Amino acid sequence: MANHLFDLVRIQATDLAKTFIETESGTVYSYGDLFDATGRLANVLVSLGVKPGDRVAVQVEKSPSAIFLYLACVRAGAIFLPLNTAYTLTELEYFLGDSEPALVVCDPSRRDGIAAIAAKTGVGAVATLGKANDGSLMEMASAASAGFETVDRAAGDLAAILYTSGTTGRSKGAMLSHDNLASNALTLKDYWRFTSNDVLLHALPIFHTHGLFVATNTILMAGASMIFLPKFDADTVFDLMPRATCMMGVPTFYVRLVQDARLTRSSTAHMRLFISGSAPLLAETHRLFRDKTGVAILERYGMTETNMNTSNPYEGERVAGTVGFPLPGVSLRVADPDTGAELAQGEIGVIEVKGPNVFGGYWRMPEKTAAEFRGDGFFITGDLGKIDDRGYVHIVGRGKDLVISGGYNVYPKEVETEIDGMAGVVESAVIGVAHPDFGEGVTAVVVAEKGAKIDERAILTALETRLAKYKLPKRVIVVDDLPRNTMGKVQKNLLRDAYKDLYKA
Repeated sequence: MANHLFDLVRIQATDLAKTFIETESGTVYSYGDLFDATGRLANVLVSLGVKPGDRVAVQVEKSPSAIFLYLACVRAGAIFLPLNTAYTLTELEYFLGDSEPALVVCDPSRRDGIAAIAAKTGVGAVATLGKANDGSLMEMASAASAGFETVDRAAGDLAAILYTSGTTGRSKGAMLSHDNLASNALTLKDYWRFTSNDVLLHALPIFHTHGLFVATNTILMAGASMIFLPKFDADTVFDLMPRATCMMGVPTFYVRLVQDARLTRSSTAHMRLFISGSAPLLAETHRLFRDKTGVAILERYGMTETNMNTSNPYEGERVAGTVGFPLPGVSLRVADPDTGAELAQGEIGVIEVKGPNVFGGYWRMPEKTAAEFRGDGFFITGDLGKIDDRGYVHIVGRGKDLVISGGYNVYPKEVETEIDGMAGVVESAVIGVAHPDFGEGVTAVVVAEKGAKIDERAILTALETRLAKYKLPKRVIVVDDLPRNTMGKVQKNLLRDAYKDLYKA
C-alpha cells in the first residue's frame, strides 16, 4: 500500500531543483522546497493531534504555503477540506459542525472569530496561516523536521472533502479519494499534452476544484511549473504570457481579455493552450478570442463531485458552445430524468457519468448519496444536455435552479432565506440571469409588504454581513407579486424570461 497521490507527485518530480511555483513578486519554490515544506508541515499536523482520516479545514488566502499545506495533509493521511475565503463566520459554523475537523487553519485576522466557533462545534485545534508565510502554523513548521515518513493510504481512501451547494438542501461534502484526484490529473495531463516544460499561469482561487485539483494536480503530475498569481489581473497576465505556455480560467477571464486591445496573435504567441471551465463560455467570447489570436479556447466540463468529465480535443476542432467528448476512462450518457432510461443521440436529458473520477458520495449523507446514483453506478449530475451526431456533448441547462456566477455555485434558497427574514419582506425568488462577465448574475425578485420601505440598497447592505460576496445579488427588483402555477409554486422560468435582458449593455 502506498500514499497514492503523493507517491505520484514524487515519481514526476525527478529534478528537485526545478521550479514548482514562482510568485508574482519573483520568489521561487522548487520541487525540493515542496518536499521540505510538506515534511515540516506534516510533522506539525501530527503534533497538533491530526491522525490519518481526520479532517483539516482550511480557510486561508492563496499562497504557496497553502498549496504545501494541502500536500502535507495528503502526506499525513489527513483529509483536506478547503473553504471559500468569502464564507462568513455564520456560514463557517455549519461547515465546522458538519465536518468535525481535528484542526482548523485560518488567516491570522480571523482567528478570534473562528476560535469561538471551533469551541462551540468541538474542533480539536486552531492554527493560523497568512499569505505572507506568517501565522502560528509556519512558526511551528520553521522549527519542525523536514523528514517525514509519508503515511500509507490506499487508492480508495479519502484525500479531500469539498462542500458544494448543489441544488437542494444544505451544503454537501463531496468525498474525493486519492484515486479520484490522481486518475483525473493523470488523464488531463495526457489529454491536454502537459509536460515538464509547461508553465501555467495560475490566477484561480485554490479552495475550488478548478484551481486546486484541475490546475495544481495536473501540473504536479507533469512535473511542470506554475506562476502563482493572487487573482486575475489583465495587466499582469499580459506581462507574463511571454514566459508561460498555458492558462486555465473561468469565462470571466476571457471576457476581460477579449475586451483588451493587447489581445493579439503576437501577445499570445508563446501560449500553447487556453482552457476555460467552471461556467459556460459564451460562443461569442470563443469566436472573438479565436479571431484576435488564432487560438481556440479549449472548453471542458466538470463538477466538484466528479472532477473533469469531458473536454474539447487538444488536436481537432474545439466547437464553441460544446464541452467536447467524454475523457478517457469516463462513461457519459444522457438519460430520462425520471426513468433513467438512456436517450437517443440528440435528445435532451440529464447527464450521467461513471468513472474513476467520480466521488464516493456525500459526507454523512447516505440517503442523499443513494438518491444521486443509478443502480449501475452512474452519477446523476443534474445538468441537462445532449450529444450531437459528432459525439460532442452540449450542456443546455441545469435541472432545478442552481445559479453559477463567476464559476461559483450559488444555491437560491440560501439567499432567499436571508432576504425573507428581513423586516418588510413578504417573499423572494432568486434566479440566475445571463450576465456578460459572470455567466449568470444572481438576481433577487422581492415582494415587499404594503407600505414597507424596502429598496435594492437596503437589501444588499443587509446581506453583506450574512453571505459570501459571490452570493450577493447583482440586482434586487421589488415587485407586487411573483408568478405562480396552479399548485402555487413560483414559476422561476417566467421570471428568468422577464428579466433575461437585465444585464445587457
